[in-house]
Amino acid sequence: MHLNPYGTYAVQLAASLANDWPHDRDGIEERTREFGMTMRFARHDDDHAGVRAVIDEWLRVVDAADPERRAEILNRQMADAAAFPQLVNHDGEGWHLHYRDDRESLPGVLRSVIPVGTALHLTTRGVTRLGRCEAAPCENVVVDVTRNGRQRFCSVRCANRAAVRRHRARA
Repeated sequence: MHLNPYGTYAVQLAASLANDWPHDRDGIEERTREFGMTMRFARHDDDHAGVRAVIDEWLRVVDAADPERRAEILNRQMADAAAFPQLVNHDGEGWHLHYRDDRESLPGVLRSVIPVGTALHLTTRGVTRLGRCEAAPCENVVVDVTRNGRQRFCSVRCANRAAVRRHRARA
């Protein structure tokens, strides 16, 4: 049995979808593969809009003003998607935990996986390790997975842009 990285891949998947929204449903499913999900999802007409609603709801966690509010929103999201953890062995991956029912809808699975992954990320790395890029006007989501917990920018480009602004402001 291997440990499930829900706390890493799920929160990074959510940030990836929020920062670079796919044009269609196939783009969303392709992104789930890039971040380590292996299951296939039954197609439904409202998948694209349904996943957008999941991400928009998740962004309320990202934008919460304080840790208590963040936990309140996240707890409500997990309660809405409540499912018992299950040991599963599919696709030859070996035994692992799923924090969701065997729903096949793409939005339904992400509605379960993303809040649990976010909760695992915030409890193992720190409740402040999720936010928005500090390089205005960028508003990308930043999932801080650094050792020191000080990641403030979504990319090296934004970090450099902010450094140049600070340098010019001093000059």
